[in-house]
Amino acid sequence: MTENSEPTVDVTALSAAFTELYGGAPEGVWAAPGRVNLIGEYTDFNDGFVMPLALPHTARAAVARRTDGELRLHSTDVPGGVVHLRVDELAPHQGHGWAAYPAGVVWALREAGHPVTGADIQLTSTVPTGAGLSSSAALEVVTALALNDLFELGLSAAELAVVGQRAENEFVGVPCGVMDQMASACCTEGHALYLDTRDLTQRQVPFDLAADGLRLLVVDTRVKHALGDGAYAERRAGCEAGAAALGLRTLRELPYEGLGAALDTLTASGADESVVRYVRHVVSDNERVEQVIALLDAGEVRAAGPVLNAGHASLRDDLRVSCAELDLVVSAAVEAGALGARMTGGGFGGSAIVLVDEAQADTVAKSVLEAFASAGYAAPRIFPAVPSAGARRLA
Repeated sequence: MTENSEPTVDVTALSAAFTELYGGAPEGVWAAPGRVNLIGEYTDFNDGFVMPLALPHTARAAVARRTDGELRLHSTDVPGGVVHLRVDELAPHQGHGWAAYPAGVVWALREAGHPVTGADIQLTSTVPTGAGLSSSAALEVVTALALNDLFELGLSAAELAVVGQRAENEFVGVPCGVMDQMASACCTEGHALYLDTRDLTQRQVPFDLAADGLRLLVVDTRVKHALGDGAYAERRAGCEAGAAALGLRTLRELPYEGLGAALDTLTASGADESVVRYVRHVVSDNERVEQVIALLDAGEVRAAGPVLNAGHASLRDDLRVSCAELDLVVSAAVEAGALGARMTGGGFGGSAIVLVDEAQADTVAKSVLEAFASAGYAAPRIFPAVPSAGARRLA
């Protein structure tokens, strides 16, 4: 019922494609993964807590330096030829389609004073696009890591993640938090990343599902989302408005114990009803991250299921970023015996995660497929999420 979770990485083929395209061999090949987020959604731009894990699916880049200011970009996944840009002419919001993500990284590095003088880059990716699995962050991080190595910039993994976030925020124009880039850059195999996005402190939390007889399924609904359409920005603005109305810098400063009083204050002050809902979601989801961390530390992974369910309900009802297909994944999976499920990522389509006993995985997957067929939806893609390594050099 589920697809293979281990996409192959053919370094030789990518290097050969680079050589054929650019007329010379690459200086190296790098990879950076997509991610799923176990818990903690829309919390990262509120300085909150998140808990992603890296997927085995990666963006891969064969790269060589240039010294003439030329930036040449090509992707095997997108129709069209090589994109030719000049590094000294890069500026935000100029379009470029998919190429804006790696180009934005070059821009962000140069804006920070790093001497990136050009590059030839050949990209390919097994991270599903539009599935809420951070395909864009993988492109940003793999580009940043390659250039960091080749130009000997000396940046840490976390610093590379911040470069990627700046590229997406300022160059591409999507006001995302830093979780996706941090997950791609910093996750380690067999672990989930417990990240405090306020100061970027992190802890690698052992997450050995197989040892507990469990599996975490990703269900890609194949409903495409686009975070640049304003819905994400509207929710970010609403969260910031809620914090300001409460006299806080960010919603991270509001403890869960004070949530009820804060919501009463917002309502009494005439705050928009949507702002009240957004505040409730963010503060309660921060608490859910803390709950899941405590359960994992105690070896009680199964007990995280109801927390995932509660997270989905909050995303659906308070943040209102779910959709009919995502809701159907969750309801069908839980009814078929899953321990818990929720949408993951930005929503409006994309993917859900399902925590399930390994022995029940195929049964639950079959039930989700049947539910989609009965509803007249296209079949979703289902595969296990295997906690995998972050960005790394392959050759």
